[in-house]
Amino acid sequence: MGKKKGIPEWLNSSLWSSVPSSNSHAPSFDPSPNSPRNPNSLSLFSSSHTSSSASGALASSSSPISSIGGDIAPISALSGGRSLSKKIVNLEELRRLAFYGIPDGAGIRSTVWKLLLTYLPNDCELWAGELQKRRFQYKAFKDEFLVNPSEITRRLEESSSWSNEVPQHEDGGLLQRSEISLGEHPLSLGKASVWNQFFQDSEIIEQIDRDVKRTHPDMHFFSGDSSLAKSNQESLRDILIIYAKLNPGIRYVQGMNEVLAPLLYVFRNDPDDGDPASAEADAFFCFVELLSGFRDNFCQKLDNSVVGIRSTLTKLSELLKKHDGELWRHLEVTTKVNPQFYAFRWITLLLTQEFNFADSLHIWDTLLSDPEGPQETLLRICCAMLILVRRRLLAGDFTSNLKLLQNYPSTNISHLLYVANKLRG
Repeated sequence: MGKKKGIPEWLNSSLWSSVPSSNSHAPSFDPSPNSPRNPNSLSLFSSSHTSSSASGALASSSSPISSIGGDIAPISALSGGRSLSKKIVNLEELRRLAFYGIPDGAGIRSTVWKLLLTYLPNDCELWAGELQKRRFQYKAFKDEFLVNPSEITRRLEESSSWSNEVPQHEDGGLLQRSEISLGEHPLSLGKASVWNQFFQDSEIIEQIDRDVKRTHPDMHFFSGDSSLAKSNQESLRDILIIYAKLNPGIRYVQGMNEVLAPLLYVFRNDPDDGDPASAEADAFFCFVELLSGFRDNFCQKLDNSVVGIRSTLTKLSELLKKHDGELWRHLEVTTKVNPQFYAFRWITLLLTQEFNFADSLHIWDTLLSDPEGPQETLLRICCAMLILVRRRLLAGDFTSNLKLLQNYPSTNISHLLYVANKLRG
């Protein structure tokens, strides 16, 4: 391949002339080159009785991907409920391993994601207590935010009748009539009225209901008439409603259901802790934590600010210009294909709609494990997506390029993540 002028030397390699087979391993390199590794702290768990065979597997592995199955095996034991006294998860090493993808099955991804999203502390002995506390807190949220106003009014009436109950009225012998305050009346327009708030929430709840029913219609887990699908749809709905009520500045924005879906799927399919109520609670708190890093992209008032979605799209444009000026110029100057035409969905939905579900989970392993945070990693992956199809883009016009990027072709995810990591500054 002839040398391309004006772009990094590594872009001229044979990587761009062929895509590696799906079973190939990514090259062995540290995803955090600025953080020197300590060869004496390779075990995920610090303990005086750590298995020597597990440490040996870590030390002798030649490829991060090939070593994952052995290295994260202790995580599987943790989620299986074995004794974990005096064991501390080495988060730095966990991030390094998860960066290349987490094995499916055995509840490994469920546990690792909870750790990466700081839902679980790195001290394993605290897990049971922390989970119990959070799940109880979520149940309290459901009791507070998902109760119909008529039920609230009924409870208030009962409370009032018990406190004021007398056998007969002292004047005419008639029983007292229950009084409803203005704030509890269905026609009240007061800001504190539970009924007024209920009617204001109805529009958002209707939008949530519509979006939940459209979530991954090709997956039986989310769609259909089965009890499983209906249960999962109800969980999605409840989480999104509670989030909207707890975050009045953002409330609900279309597409949040797609960001929540992978979390609920992973936690509900944990063979060791997949109880529907527990999975729903875990998904809620992890969803809150994940969205905390992206919430500005969902806030319309911040669209034109330095932290809003337009600023994020500008960062993607600058990243492409930095790494492949020729491609940037062809897209944004020659053909006028600007990032807002294709990358808005990529970024706000965290690439959940661009690849099949299993590949999306693999990408999320990398997003959640990068110590720089998911936002910067997401932009590098988006930039890598453009570079991987650069030949087709350079040969295309506005129409063909827009169609290509709005319907991104199937690709080798390990290769994509490798290229994205090469874009790290």
